[in-house]
Amino acid sequence: MVHKDLSITFMGVKFPNPFCLSSSPVGNCYEMCAKAYESGWGGVVFKTIGPKHYLIDEVSPRFDALTKENEPFVGFKNMEQIAEHPLEENLADLRKLKKNYPNNVLIASIMGSNEEDWETLARLVTEAGADMIELNFSCPQMTSHAMGSDVGSNPKLCKKYCEAVRRGTHLPFMAKMTPNITDMCDPAIASIEGGANGISAINTIKSIINVDLDKKVGLPIINGKSSISGYSGKAVKPVALRFIQQMRSNPKLKDAELSGIGGIETWEDAAEFILLGCKNLQVTTAIMQYGYRIVEDLCNGLMHYMDEQGVDHLEDLVGLANRNIIPAEELDRDYIVYPEINSDKCVGCGRCVISCFDGAHQAMEWDEEKRRPNCNHDKCVGCLLCGLVCPVGAIKLGEKVLKPGRKIKNLQKVVLQASMEKL
Repeated sequence: MVHKDLSITFMGVKFPNPFCLSSSPVGNCYEMCAKAYESGWGGVVFKTIGPKHYLIDEVSPRFDALTKENEPFVGFKNMEQIAEHPLEENLADLRKLKKNYPNNVLIASIMGSNEEDWETLARLVTEAGADMIELNFSCPQMTSHAMGSDVGSNPKLCKKYCEAVRRGTHLPFMAKMTPNITDMCDPAIASIEGGANGISAINTIKSIINVDLDKKVGLPIINGKSSISGYSGKAVKPVALRFIQQMRSNPKLKDAELSGIGGIETWEDAAEFILLGCKNLQVTTAIMQYGYRIVEDLCNGLMHYMDEQGVDHLEDLVGLANRNIIPAEELDRDYIVYPEINSDKCVGCGRCVISCFDGAHQAMEWDEEKRRPNCNHDKCVGCLLCGLVCPVGAIKLGEKVLKPGRKIKNLQKVVLQASMEKL
């Protein structure tokens, strides 16, 4: 059994491991959060608590899934809003959790509709024993435009509400950003300027993921109608990673502490967020599918990865990939990587030939007698679509060749050599 130090300090608070329940249906009450602690989660972000005057009235049903081939679901649609329990009950649950699990990290998520709400909620959850606070500026399915993602797309409101929260608490707090925006950096910077100690991203993406073709209405159907609401799960991970990288690349945010959210299902997903600069990780959709027990796989996998990398402390992996993601105009365009076909592994299905002809550059040619593909280098541009569609992994990255008229650079030579050794 590999043992590595998964503890990490985020916004001044030490977590036994970086994995937390995100503010969502998976952390809706005392019993759920208590079970998560006992299952090994590093922390809990209790489901978003709203002001006393804002009453939640949920729809039924409220979930739907986007599927592909044999996958149970690739993406998940959630129409649920913030905590439906009364404010007093939520605060009582926070107090009980801190009393019974004093050494576990408790994060209170809050959402108000004006400065007074935000300041009051911050004070109340502080008094209830929370270790830190998350400000939900990003829920995409709130029925009030004074709350949710409409706030997160408005930098002035983000800053004003962060200032209000700072008046109500001494605790560290992070602002949870919406991906339903072109540039997340502006509201994130405004939040830091308003007093936030960190940023969490992303919340769910506004979506319609399925339409019933017979009833001609989006899913899920509520009395013959549906609405736009949040999309989560594995499919949103690329969007989340993009926003994380953009924030880490911004000079005003490069030192901001980040909590990564969006499609974390495996230890590999977790490692990607960490390498892009996240010190804390939040999970919802994978828990809804597999249960709290996945934290064991997440922790074990991450420790094995650390062992392979020769790293003893998780902190040492944070942000190592940021420097390797650069603007598109700075990418090396001097060479082509041709595909390498393993004839022994090839099953002769012809998918690479079809995809190359219909979707690329007609470089894959077909040998009728041998039922095997062959790459014509005179036509190949090195896009490697053929390798991506191969069902048995018979096509890999192969020979790297300089384009005509290009000269190899000293640095480029080293990079190419290292790349080839890795392959």
